[in-house]
Amino acid sequence: MQEFLQAIVAGAPSAELEAIPLPSHFRAAYLRREDAKIFDGMASKDKDPRRTIKIGEIPTPEIAPDEVFVAVMASSINFNTVWSSIFEPLSTFSFLDRLGRSGSLWDQRHSQPFHVLGSDGSGVVVRVGSAVRNWKVGDKVTLHCNYVDDQEPTAHDDSMLASHQRIWGFETNYGGLAELAVVRANQLMPKPAHLTWEEAACNALTNSTSYRMLVSRNGANMKQGDVVLIWGATGGLGGYAVQYVLNGGGIPVGVVSSPEKADLLRQMGCEAVIDRRAQGYKFWKDEHTQDEAEWRRFGKDIRDLVGEDPDIVFEHPGRETMGASVFVAKRGGTVVTCAATSGYMIEYDNRHLWMKLKSIKSSHFANYKEAWDANRLLGKGMIQPILSKTFDLEHVADACNSVRLNEHEGKIGVLCLAPEENMGVDDPEMRERVGEDKITMFKRFAAGRASAAVKGK
Repeated sequence: MQEFLQAIVAGAPSAELEAIPLPSHFRAAYLRREDAKIFDGMASKDKDPRRTIKIGEIPTPEIAPDEVFVAVMASSINFNTVWSSIFEPLSTFSFLDRLGRSGSLWDQRHSQPFHVLGSDGSGVVVRVGSAVRNWKVGDKVTLHCNYVDDQEPTAHDDSMLASHQRIWGFETNYGGLAELAVVRANQLMPKPAHLTWEEAACNALTNSTSYRMLVSRNGANMKQGDVVLIWGATGGLGGYAVQYVLNGGGIPVGVVSSPEKADLLRQMGCEAVIDRRAQGYKFWKDEHTQDEAEWRRFGKDIRDLVGEDPDIVFEHPGRETMGASVFVAKRGGTVVTCAATSGYMIEYDNRHLWMKLKSIKSSHFANYKEAWDANRLLGKGMIQPILSKTFDLEHVADACNSVRLNEHEGKIGVLCLAPEENMGVDDPEMRERVGEDKITMFKRFAAGRASAAVKGK
């Protein structure tokens, strides 16, 4: 893969890249099937990804006619990689085996004794299958993770409703945390020319998810003036959600967990900020009982900030917050949910849902059109990456553990083939117009926190 790297850095033309032979193996971050029971009997909090994620050589598979090989310059960590690494809620090898049993030889490739992780990526197309029409060797791309068969009738209208829809790198093999990735052609999008490889790689999963949740008619279909409560407003999802609400003429109310995160939110333009840790909300009296008085206190705090209840609640923590989310949503309002990082067995008081005509809307990643539109806004500099820190491929396990422990803000990037940060900018004039301060806001915030921590010692 080093020959590909040298050619890419030198700006080699398509013909030169095609002339470079594919390696028999490539380096990747992967799990081993033999480790799937390593955490049996342990509490979730004690499961450490550094025990299971390996870095090593993986045999190069063949690609299907509708697939491409991408030389991955950078990738990023998502929470699904954490779930994979600790085999929760179940081993992702069960997903690979199910895909392998579906019939075709191409599907059978995925059922292996290893699982290459990663659901984001940016890089360069180095091979295309015989049925690929819209992409060619040498194209610089970002990769979205909706893995869907476009010959399946249920994939049309909204491909997220496809009967065989999967998330690449989570429910499939050969993901983005590697030097080489196998993706379907309908996962490719143009790399924003003014961003670095790692900045371009960190967006697709969470940016597209936030777009569908808020902007798309498949989500909350936000309109101008809507008040939107955003949990984890400086996190990997919330950092994009805040931008979409501001861009769309809405009023974001951001919930964070420290004064520093509150300051970051205000720098982003979010004026209504709640520090939940400072407020000391206790939505659960004990493991089995929620506290409506605390929901009411939370709702009052929101009204004190913006004068009304939220039209939309951007919900992803799940069990810890869903009861409060349903309660504080405006009469006729919408709670849109895409995850459950604090637990997926949720509880809420249904009286506050049905009697006030509220709705809970489920949302899962994004279809190709939604992902493309979200990526287009990045390319125009209207949405900014929220990259806070970057690791190299050798330290993917450390990066994954940092996400597990919620030690980061925004997104954590991973350099795969790229030898160092800040490479891959093809349009410096565009970057200057957008503003380095906007593009690197989360990175500078993380650096400032690290510096303060060192001084504090």
